[in-house]
Amino acid sequence: MMNKPWVIYVMLALATSSWGSAFIAGNYATRDFEPITVAFLRFFFAAVILLPLMWTMEKNRPRPHGKDWLLFAALGFTGIALYNICFFIATKEAPIVKSSLFIASNPVLIILVSALFLKEKITGRNVIGLALALAGAAVIITEGNFLSLVRAGFEPIDLVLLTAVVCWALYSVLGKVAMQKFSPLVCTTYAVVFGTIMLMPLALVEMTWDQAANATLLTWGSILHMSIIVSVVSFIMYYQGIRAIGAGKASLFINLMPVSAVILAVILLGEPLLPVHIAGALLVFAGVTIGTRAKKQKRKASVPMAAAK
Repeated sequence: MMNKPWVIYVMLALATSSWGSAFIAGNYATRDFEPITVAFLRFFFAAVILLPLMWTMEKNRPRPHGKDWLLFAALGFTGIALYNICFFIATKEAPIVKSSLFIASNPVLIILVSALFLKEKITGRNVIGLALALAGAAVIITEGNFLSLVRAGFEPIDLVLLTAVVCWALYSVLGKVAMQKFSPLVCTTYAVVFGTIMLMPLALVEMTWDQAANATLLTWGSILHMSIIVSVVSFIMYYQGIRAIGAGKASLFINLMPVSAVILAVILLGEPLLPVHIAGALLVFAGVTIGTRAKKQKRKASVPMAAAK
């Protein structure tokens, strides 16, 4: 069954589309809990699942030493703790359509950060893709009114979104370094554990027992959905997809993430989808496609760590 291409494609589509559902689930969860608490609960439950999964599936994994632990801590801080604090603030305060389309520009920024820190070569195609993606992000943030941005500057939520994008780019680049020695599952598991530990004291200060007792089933269901489906099941499906058809083809399915988020936001939350959002999204998708598509003979396989999405 797994040898049939359509099964792999459906699996990849479901995995990446589930990342978009995290925006909706985050919006529901932050109605009863504050963003830091939601981030902690999401990854606490994910860690409970990922740790035995890693011990079972990665029995011959190399043992971390010295700087490896610092690298995992950095992954936990950038991709789990800080990124998800910003992510859940955005799902609570910003329109899902705006935040999901803005975060869709991530892949091209990863190329830029990789060039700065890993000395990877930036091609003309990368530059064009970066310019298009940033233009699309600017259109989405300002809703086409650039003069208002010049007059008023960035809104606080725009800076939160920008921080989230930068954190994810740093997490991805650090992940490339970590995955030279460790598997994606091992890197993700340790990152989640470290991030959860970092979030714990903040969540304990922020959360009250009354909040936990009065939280609705929708809130708890949303948190468990993000923990189990988005952070664990989708990671396994995406990883299996990469093994079947390669990282290059599989990465194209990531563009379904903002699409699913926008569709769900419009249907479930009643958010408006403006023409300017569509125009900005087209620029972002064009930039990501152009900027991340390499020539076949030069394409290098890499496995994104998807669990934090």
